[in-house]
Amino acid sequence: MNKRPLYMRVIIVIVLVIVAGFSIQQFFMLRKAHSTFENYYNFRGCVQLIATTTDSGTCRTSSGQTIKIVEINNKWYLEGDGPGIW
Repeated sequence: MNKRPLYMRVIIVIVLVIVAGFSIQQFFMLRKAHSTFENYYNFRGCVQLIATTTDSGTCRTSSGQTIKIVEINNKWYLEGDGPGIW
């Protein structure tokens, strides 16, 4: 029977815990970003608000790119990047 040494099992567990922690952190970060226009505006790196309506907004990012943010099913997305678009 070929068992892994204890230190190898500990390393594997540590790596799995780090990956799980990172995944959970990403899940909550994205959940928060999509929750409001202001959060998604900041998440996308917008620095200047150009126009806004009740369900969309256009802004300029720090790189100079102009993007449109839209509300779909009470969540905010980059235009053309919402659920069911893929």
